[in-house]
Amino acid sequence: MQGRFTTDKDPADWCAVIATFYLALVWWRLGIPAEIYFDEVHYVPAARKLLEGVRANPEHPMLAKTVIAQAIHWLGDKPLYWRVPSALFGAFGLFAFTRMVWFASGNARATIIAALLLATNFFWFIHSRIAMMDMIMAGLAMGAAWQIAAALRLPQQARWRLALGGVLMGLALGAKWSVAPALVLPGLVFLVLKLRANGWRFLWAKGGAPVPGISLAEAGVWLGLVPLIVYWLTFWPAFYWAVKPVDPWAPFAWHQYMLELQDSVKKPHPYRSVWYQWVSNWRAIWYLYKEIDGVQRGVVLIGNPFTMLAGLAALGWALWAGLRQRLIELLGFAALYFATLLFWAVSGKPIQFLYHYLLPSTFLMALLAFALDALWQRQDRWRWLGPGALALSFVMFAVFYPIISAAELCCGKPSYQWWMWLKSWR
Repeated sequence: MQGRFTTDKDPADWCAVIATFYLALVWWRLGIPAEIYFDEVHYVPAARKLLEGVRANPEHPMLAKTVIAQAIHWLGDKPLYWRVPSALFGAFGLFAFTRMVWFASGNARATIIAALLLATNFFWFIHSRIAMMDMIMAGLAMGAAWQIAAALRLPQQARWRLALGGVLMGLALGAKWSVAPALVLPGLVFLVLKLRANGWRFLWAKGGAPVPGISLAEAGVWLGLVPLIVYWLTFWPAFYWAVKPVDPWAPFAWHQYMLELQDSVKKPHPYRSVWYQWVSNWRAIWYLYKEIDGVQRGVVLIGNPFTMLAGLAALGWALWAGLRQRLIELLGFAALYFATLLFWAVSGKPIQFLYHYLLPSTFLMALLAFALDALWQRQDRWRWLGPGALALSFVMFAVFYPIISAAELCCGKPSYQWWMWLKSWR
């Protein structure tokens, strides 16, 4: 990786432009629906209680709810303001995702393709427009990945970037636990590479990959200790609850209680699904479908019908090409995809939902971007598949836009049927 990387063609400006236009699209009609919908019913009331110093929604970490609470405090208690944090973190996360892809690959075109694919994969857009914890978590996670990838490419900046990455890792975990498996991988990479380069001296030796000058012990501080400290500090408001505050010196007891609350939800849910249904884009969740402000509106969570399936083909290609050509960036994103997906496959959590596929689908878009770039580089009759696939992603986004953005639907209650291409989406 180090030998092939150059900053000469860094597409940072283009990525910033894409993220800005994305934020503008997310912001348009962000206050619609003009009422609580789907899981906002949990997190908006919890945020209100947190402003009163009252215990609320204790089964989840604190940070995302605290951010929503502060938006309500500073801006007002209206639907638009509940959703401002998700919109901002969605745009930031999209930009951070592009920086991660760039530093991982040094490929400007693949980076821009990845930005456009993520912006149109439905998952990222829908969660940028709802007051849930997911986009705050995902945005912070992409920020952490950006800094860690940059640390590997720019050894002279590695120390402060790893430190900042560790802080963002802790904040992401403090928003939602779903990010946990992705946060483990950087430390494992350091361990394996330092062990291979330095043998029994792996713990303190500063030579060798992945970052010369940074020992495994120091990396453990930035990528292990710092995230844990920052994560626990995100519970600071809970230390001052008026009734039953969290004991700051008893983190294990509190987390045992949180896990008990999460595992207590066992009642079957009509939107319950499992990981292989997410991968195949087989199940949907209706976040909203009702008459609001005198018109029919809806928000259905599915993945982009083209890119979700094309991404699986790209995953297979990435594993083959990555192993055959030793392309670390392909194997790295594949590892992130499998880690964040298999976490749910082996999890004992009895009730799982499609929105848990947010992070895996994000890393899948990076793999699809690399695959489309490889097609784009061909000099034969198949070259058109690269730009053609990207255009098809935009077409699908435009077709489904009304039913993923709570736009006015033209034909009343039967309107949804036009988009129900699979019976399992109903």
